Amino acid sequence: MKPREIVEEWIRRFNRRDAVALAELYREDALHLPAKQRSVEGRSAIQEMFEQDFAVAGMTCVPEVIYEIGASAVLEWRDPSGRRGCGVFAVRDSRISFAYWDERASVRMQNLPIQ
Repeated sequence: MKPREIVEEWIRRFNRRDAVALAELYREDALHLPAKQRSVEGRSAIQEMFEQDFAVAGMTCVPEVIYEIGASAVLEWRDPSGRRGCGVFAVRDSRISFAYWDERASVRMQNLPIQ
């Protein structure tokens, strides 16, 4: 799959709040960098992170724009409550090898103060 297609599938699985299916989109050695938090390395740790996030943060990802640039994709999104954010995904061998979420979106999702 191309990076854009992977991100589109990521959105579907995220909105179903399916941490297992979502983690399947990541490589075994993937790195996920949620802003203001420690990096999460490895598919099983990423799955665990999403399970924890889904337990406390009610969020829906509504894509506004998806840019595909070579082996990467950038997702600009919002949710029904007005939150906005941007995620960057690097893809290798049709799986996410690296993902980063911008600070504002991540801290708001967790009800942390924006600095």
